Amino acid sequence: MSPRRSDSRDRMISSAAALLAEQGAGATSIDRVLAHSGAPRGSVYHHFPDGRTQLIDEAVAFAGDVMAARIAAAARAGDPVAAIDAFFALWRDRLSGSDFRSGCPVVAAAVAADEEGPRWADSAAAVFARWQDAFGDLLVAGGLPQPRARRLASFIIGAIEGAVVLCRAERSLAPLDAAAAEIHDLLVHALADRTGPGTGAGEAPRP
Repeated sequence: MSPRRSDSRDRMISSAAALLAEQGAGATSIDRVLAHSGAPRGSVYHHFPDGRTQLIDEAVAFAGDVMAARIAAAARAGDPVAAIDAFFALWRDRLSGSDFRSGCPVVAAAVAADEEGPRWADSAAAVFARWQDAFGDLLVAGGLPQPRARRLASFIIGAIEGAVVLCRAERSLAPLDAAAAEIHDLLVHALADRTGPGTGAGEAPRP
C-alpha cells in the first residue's frame, strides 16, 4: 500500500530538517530529500510548488516546532533551571548520538540565506524569537522581571547554538558542558536573588 500524500509531505519536511542539521542548506537538494525520505518524486511540486526554497523554509518551521514542544515539556516540571538543564542535555544527546554530525537546522538555514532563499533568515529569526519567548516566559514564572528574563533567554539560545558549533568543530562535548555549567550557575543565582531561600529554584543537578 502506497503512503498517503500527506505522509509523503511530512516525511520530506522531516528529512529536509535532518539533512539541514547534518549537511547544511547547500547540500539539502530535492534529490537528497527524496532519497532520504523515500517520497515519490511526483509529490515534490504538488506539496511544495515553490520547490526547494519552500521545502527548506517549512523544514525550518518544523524544527522550530519540535524544539518548542521539547522546551514546553521540560517546563512542565515548574523548575526553570531544571528545564534549561534538560534542554542542554537534549543537545548533548543529539551531538553524541550523531557522532557530532547533527547540528541545528535553523542555524544552517539562517547562515545560508541568499538570493535563492531570502526568507530563510526571516524564518530562522521567527523560530529563535519563539524559543526566546518560551525561555523568557519560563524565567518570568520563576520570578525574574520580564526585561531580564528576555535578555537571559536570548543569551541562553546564543550560548547553546554557539556551543553546538564548537562541539561539532572540536568533536567534543566540552564546549556544551562548559556553557551548561555556567548558565546553570548564573540562573541559580539570578533566581535565588528573586525568590529567596527555600523555594527549590535552582536545585536541579548540573548537566
